[in-house]
Amino acid sequence: MSVTSSYPAQQNAGQGNRKLIALWLGLLAIPLAAVVLFAVVQPIKVVPRIGLAPGFIFSDKNGNRLTNEDLRGKLVLYNFTTTSCTSPCTDTSSTMQAVQAMLPELETEGIPVHLLTVSLDPERDTPQVLSAYAERLGADPEIWQFASGTPERVKQVVGGGFGLYYETGTDGDVVFAPMLALVDGNGILRARYKNGLPDMETIRRDIGLIVDEVRSSDGAGSLVYEAAHLFLCYPKN
Repeated sequence: MSVTSSYPAQQNAGQGNRKLIALWLGLLAIPLAAVVLFAVVQPIKVVPRIGLAPGFIFSDKNGNRLTNEDLRGKLVLYNFTTTSCTSPCTDTSSTMQAVQAMLPELETEGIPVHLLTVSLDPERDTPQVLSAYAERLGADPEIWQFASGTPERVKQVVGGGFGLYYETGTDGDVVFAPMLALVDGNGILRARYKNGLPDMETIRRDIGLIVDEVRSSDGAGSLVYEAAHLFLCYPKN
């Protein structure tokens, strides 16, 4: 009698376990489906996090100390050149001029955007020479800085840190390929523009994407951006 009466209870328990399993499988399927959908649809784009930008201690065009920590909290576009750069040398400072002219049009949500020109010829590009160069370019000292350091330090920072390798010829001229770099306010290298000069729309887009990411970095929005980085949701160049 007791065996017969326990069968419905066992049957109900089995059904309950199956429902519980089905519920857990359903709950697990939701984030899995969301992940697959995100990977396929890619609802937002991000600028990649290449790595930590190099630290440095340079001297600016006024002879004052300038470090990477002084630029924390700012988006910084770097270019690397010499004040004597003439054809066939490709001078990226003209691109920096164009970016400086574009900055007032950008909506950066209060995030400051700065420009920094690093000289690859510190022995000839003294603070006085850099100061005169900045004046010729019409650089706004509030947003566009010029700096250099000892030859060894510049080589370490630019070559080892930013990945731009160059050499100085017997005539003293520096041979290098044009490159710009974009670093975010956390000191993360986000873009390296190589193989020719980037167009203004590419720079405008990348700055805008980083500003959007910073603006949405709190709460649930940050998870969406982390997923975008996880699935390499990068804009097409």
